[in-house]
Amino acid sequence: MRIEPEKAGLAADRLEWISDHIKRNYIDTKKIAGCQVLVGRHGHAAYFRSFGQMDIEREKPMAEDAIFRIYSMSKPITSIALMQLYERGFFQLNDPVSRYIPEWSDQMVWVSGEGADMRTKSPNQPMTMRHVLNHSGGLTYGTSTHPVDKVYRQLKVNRGAGETISSFIEKLASVPLRYEPGERWLYSLSTDVCGALVEIISGQPFDEYLDANIFKPLGMTDTSFWVAADKQSRFTANYSRNKDKSLRLIDDPQTSNYLTKPSFSSGGGGLTGTIKDYYRFTEMLRCGGELDGVRIIGSRTLAMMHENHLKNGQDLTQMAIGSFSETAYEGVGFGLGFATTLGRVASGGPSSGDYYWGGAASTIFWVDPVEDLSVIFMTQLMPSNTFNFRGQLKNIIYGAITD
Repeated sequence: MRIEPEKAGLAADRLEWISDHIKRNYIDTKKIAGCQVLVGRHGHAAYFRSFGQMDIEREKPMAEDAIFRIYSMSKPITSIALMQLYERGFFQLNDPVSRYIPEWSDQMVWVSGEGADMRTKSPNQPMTMRHVLNHSGGLTYGTSTHPVDKVYRQLKVNRGAGETISSFIEKLASVPLRYEPGERWLYSLSTDVCGALVEIISGQPFDEYLDANIFKPLGMTDTSFWVAADKQSRFTANYSRNKDKSLRLIDDPQTSNYLTKPSFSSGGGGLTGTIKDYYRFTEMLRCGGELDGVRIIGSRTLAMMHENHLKNGQDLTQMAIGSFSETAYEGVGFGLGFATTLGRVASGGPSSGDYYWGGAASTIFWVDPVEDLSVIFMTQLMPSNTFNFRGQLKNIIYGAITD
């Protein structure tokens, strides 16, 4: 990859502050095992560095072609896939999801109580395709102490071994909605439902659809729901932190579940891939849905996807339930698969109009149409709210813009 900061309108010496920051604060202090940072602007790669190790136990330095668990950075890819079908006329955003999942025709909304004493009611409006793309349909992740989440656990709604898209959808049909569709925002299994809808509407297995319609056209040759045997040596280790803040291995790349093809292709969090593959995806977004002459999504459709679709144009501080998500809430809206920065002042950052998401192992990306910029950060540290990599990198990168 040719690195050309001047052509990108970025000061090379200021971009090197990224290197100093990462080494001084994270690598030398062993707060993370290793990471990669890639910055592109105006179609030129301006900065790309690998730091530290991809596997501490085996003392393997971070490889340029290292494969990462991108977890919820799968969500924007899944959302693009579903909106490709929107562009082909298969559905409208305000269509009820039950039109495509008939088992969901009798969904109810939680009112009060739990267990045998739970009270529910019919929703004021049905959950729509917009709602599942927007995390505003009433679904949850099933992890809290709320009575609805207890139903998720009782029915064993999950995305793990043995689950399939059809069994996942069938179980969710029996779970009450946490709130009235469209009235709140809650980070949830919605994007896994979007993946199921891709499979249902297209008639293709979800993983095969992504391969044929996004990965192969974009040349994302290392992005998959599992890591093939001939790529295992490039697979990173995943870590969390002990109470003393030392790193603890939580997923060994030699024994990981990611080494076998899953029964459930999780559109909400199941993909693995390289930073260069994801850069192909973000460059397509930066270029308005097309890259190297290959159109993935229409420019108008993409622009609509990163507009704020929250009710009455509110931000997440007004709409969100709970704090679990891959974004701060102040000055941030949510579109169809992406968070979007509504303004510099409210968000407290240097950008406005950028759209983005992240993953559970602290991976992040953003695309800024105003500055014609895309940035990706890859590491493997859970949970993702341990450090504010996004805010720190934004300060440095925007401070390096020269044009």
